[in-house]
Amino acid sequence: MKTRALVSWSCGKDAAWALHVLRRQGAVEVAGLMCVVNETHGRAAMHAVRESLIEAQAMAAGLPLRKVLIPAPCPNERYETAMAEALARACSDGISAIAFGDLFLEDVRRYREDRMRGTGITPLFPLWGSDTRALAREMIAGGLRARLTCVDPRKLPSSFAGRAFDDDLLSDLPAGVDPCGENGEFHTCVVGGPMFRQPIDVRPGETVERDGFVFADLRLNDRTPASTRAVEKQP
Repeated sequence: MKTRALVSWSCGKDAAWALHVLRRQGAVEVAGLMCVVNETHGRAAMHAVRESLIEAQAMAAGLPLRKVLIPAPCPNERYETAMAEALARACSDGISAIAFGDLFLEDVRRYREDRMRGTGITPLFPLWGSDTRALAREMIAGGLRARLTCVDPRKLPSSFAGRAFDDDLLSDLPAGVDPCGENGEFHTCVVGGPMFRQPIDVRPGETVERDGFVFADLRLNDRTPASTRAVEKQP
């Protein structure tokens, strides 16, 4: 029997590509997506993707979505408790692994490994150690479609918010910016690719600055099937 695993779902390209790689390898059974959602604003934490769009991603991937709800602001103790409860539920449901889209940040990997030690859940890192420039090109050539929904203006000009993650963007990135944004330069929302049954139809919303970051909103288009849409909470 294959190991049943969840994918830690950030809504972005690395998590989506990790899902694609796991399915392609076939060594584990991907049983669902687990996403941390800011219940105050109805958005994915950090990437600021609307909850309705997260739900559409899960449906496009053909997988159940497990939401880990946290408030805003969220003290670290509250976050740790919410995650511990989510891991305990997953373990009781026969999940024995969670895959992350991390690429090379050793401290982030150690943190995940430390928090999951003794939980009965094994962390998986299917993209770990990849050359990020080659990986970014592979994603784009493989049909992944994404947009930048969050930019750190201290590391990347604000004008990059809302842009498509494509070859033109990679060519325009300033020197020193990681092509996959692994150092926090930017975050993305995936709207199409080989991990989805069908692309997600979105339209751009407003771009705002908040808490030192620039966020470019995405909304589901009205012609998106009703079964993939949920009531959208305003920020």
